[in-house]
Amino acid sequence: MQYGGAMPPTTPSSAPGEETVSRRFASGRQFEIRRGDALAVVTELAAGLRLFSRDGVQLTESYGDAQIPPGATGITLAPWANRIEDGLWYLDGKKQQLDITEVSRNNASHGLLRNSSYSLLAEDEYSVTLEAVIFPQHGYPFLARHRVRYEIDSALALRVSQSFLNDSDAPAPFVLGAHPYLRVGDVPPEEMVLTVHAGTRLVADERKIPRSSVAVDGDFDLGGGRSVGGLDIDVSFTELEFDGGVARHTLSAPDGRSVSVEQDENCAFVHVFVTDTLPGRSKAVALEPMTGPANAFNSGEGLRWLEPGETFTMQWGIVGAL
Repeated sequence: MQYGGAMPPTTPSSAPGEETVSRRFASGRQFEIRRGDALAVVTELAAGLRLFSRDGVQLTESYGDAQIPPGATGITLAPWANRIEDGLWYLDGKKQQLDITEVSRNNASHGLLRNSSYSLLAEDEYSVTLEAVIFPQHGYPFLARHRVRYEIDSALALRVSQSFLNDSDAPAPFVLGAHPYLRVGDVPPEEMVLTVHAGTRLVADERKIPRSSVAVDGDFDLGGGRSVGGLDIDVSFTELEFDGGVARHTLSAPDGRSVSVEQDENCAFVHVFVTDTLPGRSKAVALEPMTGPANAFNSGEGLRWLEPGETFTMQWGIVGAL
C-alpha cells in the first residue's frame, strides 16, 4: 500500500471561502523530514516510521491514512519488545500482572506505548524528536520516558535513536525495540534475498516464548542469503556479526538494489519476521532491532535495569543502496 501523504491533522483541506475541514490521520500527526532525495514520515502514534523512501523508491512498508499500523508496521517498542508470557513477572518477589494484549496466545505484547501519542520535543529540516511518558501502573510500577529521534544523515540514511529515561526513585527494567518492515519499491517480495549474520537463534514454543537457544544452522542460517519466497519465519537471533560496532541485515533485489537495517551493539538481538499476513502484500519482511528478546522480564536475557535519573540509548537505522 502506498503512503497517502503527510499533512498535520489540523491542516485545512477546503478552498478559501469554504467551510474549513481538518484532515485527520488514524496514526495522529504526521512529521515529514527530507534531505536530498530521502523522505521519512514519522507518526505521533507510537513514534512510528510510516515511510522511508529514496528517490521515490519505497524502502519500508506503509499504510493508509485511516489505518493504524497493521502488523505493528514501523512502531517503536518500550518498556519491552515482543512478548511477556501471561503478562506476568515478579519484582522483588511480588507478582506483577500486565494487561493481556495478545489474547490468542495470552501474552502482553509490544510494550505499553503501542497505542499512545508521543509529544513533539524538537524538529528541524532533517530530524524530529518525539517523547512519551510511561506512568506507573499495574504490572509496571515505574515512571519513565521513551524518547525517539529520527534523522536523515548526510549520506541519506535514516538514523534512529531510542532512549529510555528513568524518572522513578528505583531501578526500572526495560527492553527497547522497533518494528520496521522493509521493501525495495515494487520488486515482488518473493524475488528478494534476505541476509542476516548471526550465531545463535532462540527456540520458541507455540506461544512465541523462547525456551532455549541453539547454534544457527540449516533452514535458519541466513548468513549466505535466502530467498524470501521460501521463508516463513518468526525467530529471534543473537550473537550478531558486528563490524565496527554495527550489525547489518539486508534485503536484496535481483537488480542489485538493496535496503539494510543497521543496529549498534546495544541491540544484541534482531527478530526476523517473514509473513503473508500483512494486508496488501504477498509477503512482508520485518527486521526488528531489539536490546532483548521476548519474555526477557522473566528469563533475564537481555534485560537491563536503569538506575533512577539515568538514560540508556540504542541506535539503529535504515540504509538504501539504489
